[in-house]
Amino acid sequence: MTQDTNLYRLFAERFPADKAACAIETLEGHYYSWDDIEHASARMANLLASLDLTPGARVAVQVEKSPEALLLYLATLRAGFVYLPLNTAYREGEIAYFVENAAPDVVVCSPANFGWVSKIAFTNGAKHVYTLGDDRTGSLLERAAWFDDTFETVPRAPDDLAAILYTSGTTGRSKGAMLSHGNLASNARVLHEFWGWGEREGGDVLLHALPIFHVHGLFVASHAALYSGSKMIWMAKFDARDVLHQLPRATVFMGVPTYYVRLLAEPGLEREVCRNMRLFISGSAPLLSETFEAFRERTGHTILERYGMSETVMLISNPYHGDAASMRRAGTVGVPLPEVTVRVVDDDAQPSRPGEIGHIQVKGPNVFAGYWRMPEKTAEEFTDDGFFKTGDVGKFDEHGYVHIVGRSKDLIISGGYNVYPKEIEGFIDEMDGVAESAVIGVPHPDFGEAVVAVIVPRAGAQAPDERTVIDALKQRIANFKVPKRVHLVAELPRNTMGKVQKNLLRERFK
Repeated sequence: MTQDTNLYRLFAERFPADKAACAIETLEGHYYSWDDIEHASARMANLLASLDLTPGARVAVQVEKSPEALLLYLATLRAGFVYLPLNTAYREGEIAYFVENAAPDVVVCSPANFGWVSKIAFTNGAKHVYTLGDDRTGSLLERAAWFDDTFETVPRAPDDLAAILYTSGTTGRSKGAMLSHGNLASNARVLHEFWGWGEREGGDVLLHALPIFHVHGLFVASHAALYSGSKMIWMAKFDARDVLHQLPRATVFMGVPTYYVRLLAEPGLEREVCRNMRLFISGSAPLLSETFEAFRERTGHTILERYGMSETVMLISNPYHGDAASMRRAGTVGVPLPEVTVRVVDDDAQPSRPGEIGHIQVKGPNVFAGYWRMPEKTAEEFTDDGFFKTGDVGKFDEHGYVHIVGRSKDLIISGGYNVYPKEIEGFIDEMDGVAESAVIGVPHPDFGEAVVAVIVPRAGAQAPDERTVIDALKQRIANFKVPKRVHLVAELPRNTMGKVQKNLLRERFK
């Protein structure tokens, strides 16, 4: 029999000996012990197991952040099903696509959204819809309470699917990246060693302020704490002042660059509040060098920047061990993690020399199996020798550190969230008075990049005004995708092949 590598079992085997110790503490004063994690996830796993779901069934979840939402994720792993987290900002059109494409047997949503989510779910063949609130309410918990609090975790092989994360492309609809138990386990093990978890006397305490519907908050932050048996101080959402209040009780903090910009805006950010911290980590978007230097000056701590993707979890990281001031380099994402192979190649797929910019390709046990129900797209994204084409452009420097210098797919990262221009352009182009549009990212001091729309009005029609466009988009897409500004132009700049030159637009409207 293949070795059981169920990710939950990997975590549970590493829980502290004292199961009564606190595993999760919320700002509202709720405490969850390691025993609570074991028993509460068992009740949910028993509920899922009672539903007579098909093997490999998907459990789609769009709920606000709460410890119970994390327990549902763990229960899904324990029961041997596939977890599908969905951004809480997604609206009806987006959810309809994900549910239709993934065909989940179970959908869990916030109580306030039950009306429209359940209609979408049942229309697309879902068998069960439950609610889960961020205040420990909802039909999921009510049903689970009737089940036993012990559960024999279902054995899983390394290649068995654990989760699907939807990550949009610049053309077409979103793609579901399939991550296996083996993918996630390998990354948890590598990061545990590389980032020094478990080395501190008395253990670590993670201040968890990230959302848990994407890789950073769910697979990097939560996995790190669970794998090392570390307590989490659980924040429902990021608030700079709350973070400052909790920092003296924590040892590790993970955030997106926006978090660090906002912390630097607080006069209370000083060395004393960071006295017990051992590590600040930044990812999901480029960290400006000035933010890196300002944070080191104010706190005495050097932020560790790293790089990963939904399809791969973490790939590259600045070092933890050694002299942080010299080992962590501003403007770089660090060196390839152990077991991960990273290469930079030119347009002819030939290796680029240090300092030469090229296409970043990766290979390793953390790299996903492919895109859900998209074998042709999967084949396109892998080389003949098994490397995944990240779509990012970068270079190695003379020290072996990787610099991300651009994105070949025009991806915009705003506040740590991925924004894909083609999707927004599709909605804008449908509006009255619009001939065509181009969506770009421009530098923003808080969000890293701000979404900006450039519109060519339709001849003979009334040109749409900025407020009308923004208000219409807010009804159809998540707020982080909605343009901050809308500009009208007579025509879009194009090259001789007819391709819109977005670099010229970025320069004009930056």
